[in-house]
Amino acid sequence: MEKLVIIPTYNEKENIASIIKAVFDLQSGYHVLVIDDGSPDGTAAIVKELMQQYPEQLFLEERKGKLGLGTAYIHGFKWGINKEYAYIFEMDADFSHNPKDLERLYHACKHEGADVAVGSRYVPGGRTENWPWDRQLYSRGGALYTKLLTWMPVNDPTAGFVCYTRQVLESINLDEIEFVGYAFQIEMKFVSWKLGFRIKEVPITFIDRKIGVSKMSKGIIKEGVLGVLKIQWHSLFKSYKKRVSSAS
Repeated sequence: MEKLVIIPTYNEKENIASIIKAVFDLQSGYHVLVIDDGSPDGTAAIVKELMQQYPEQLFLEERKGKLGLGTAYIHGFKWGINKEYAYIFEMDADFSHNPKDLERLYHACKHEGADVAVGSRYVPGGRTENWPWDRQLYSRGGALYTKLLTWMPVNDPTAGFVCYTRQVLESINLDEIEFVGYAFQIEMKFVSWKLGFRIKEVPITFIDRKIGVSKMSKGIIKEGVLGVLKIQWHSLFKSYKKRVSSAS
């Protein structure tokens, strides 16, 4: 197994069939794992129907209740590691991430020596489209805040369009990843960096969702602000690497 795209969902019935088809239309050997958190709108039922069309490529894990983005990805990471995929991707269901850019993230890891490839809005060539000013302010401000506090050499630490090599995910004690929202994305990149893996940012155009409702909330933003402080504080202790490493 080589390439697995993890797509967490909660009430994405308008987008899920189209995003799955867009990934498979690349005809590049991607498999898709949807992690659905009990969507009341029937998202999982749509995926189940599509599984008959793509029986060897499309998979579904259903969870009861809205348990959070971070725990969905952790669930997917463990599933992908168990199935021995070489490259495991994070991607949103709402087309804010262009499925065609999966190939650029894959190329960065497969051919350019990256251990983690980040689809970045804030490197030369990266940009956002159709974002309201307040979302831009939160995102850019959060990115700068994170970089100043953690010293991590990543310009878009909250980015959710990422490719990890299996080696990275196997090296992380995933049970020690604490956060579930904005801070989850920061924590995963921070831990990868602290464990010595190479992170490469690949410029992308991030397009705000056109269908459905954003999952952003004040609680997620608050977690991001306080989470960065907590992550950096913990990293100052000698026991940090031992705790977050699966080798411990």
